[in-house]
Amino acid sequence: MPVTAAPMRRPSLDAAELSGLAPDLAVEVVESVPSTNAVATERAREGAPEGTVVVAEHQTAGRGRLDRTWEAPPRSSLVFSVLLRPTVPATSWPWLPLLTGHTVAKTLRSRGYAAAAVKWPNDVLLGERKVAGILVERVDTPAGPAAVVGIGLNVSQRPEEIPVPTGTSLALESGEEPDRTALLVALLTGLREAYDAWQAGGADGVARLRSSYAAACVTVGQQVRVELPSGETLQGRATGVDGAGRLVVLGPAGERVVGAGDVVHVRPTSDSDQ
Repeated sequence: MPVTAAPMRRPSLDAAELSGLAPDLAVEVVESVPSTNAVATERAREGAPEGTVVVAEHQTAGRGRLDRTWEAPPRSSLVFSVLLRPTVPATSWPWLPLLTGHTVAKTLRSRGYAAAAVKWPNDVLLGERKVAGILVERVDTPAGPAAVVGIGLNVSQRPEEIPVPTGTSLALESGEEPDRTALLVALLTGLREAYDAWQAGGADGVARLRSSYAAACVTVGQQVRVELPSGETLQGRATGVDGAGRLVVLGPAGERVVGAGDVVHVRPTSDSDQ
């Protein structure tokens, strides 16, 4: 992968530019917090409107799915949470992390990262390496249930700053440090447009999202090993995503569906491993 030898500047986000982003997006930039999802959850319970965004220059105790930890050097990533108040039925809410990851990948491709793709249920990849993760949490508030959508995107990390060998950053892939403010604007704009279309589209909107997501998802078509919380392992071919956003796996015992909350890991395998 391309690696730049020049030192990273890692400038701060342009809060003034973000403050005038759009009337339905209110962006709050904080210097350092344990978790942007935790702050956005507080805002939700205080009555903050849909479209409230909390973005941190440094997140010190970030969480991924299943409470996995995640941390990066200050100003090396885009770490932000978006407060949404969906009006679609609760049965459609599992699509939110898939919609978010799909939007992140599409935005990256539009900005020259042609290898950006999604891995079910909540990872964004560049090639075979993870560059972003998604964490969506349901929050009960006085105004009704809300969703806090957390996104962590590796931007300028060097190899020694990536905690796992399967991770990467935009700078490592391109050799250049992207403008984080411009990238955040593109991500928020794309997410708002995709979310609004999904909300307004009804059953047809879900069908379009399902088709588009499956086409962009590298997991679909792979032989996979699905590790379940019980310790059980499910092996087979991932053949698609059903109408509820669950992964469809065809194994020796037939077809089975698993939701994001039902799995610990989903890993690709070779045919000989089956």
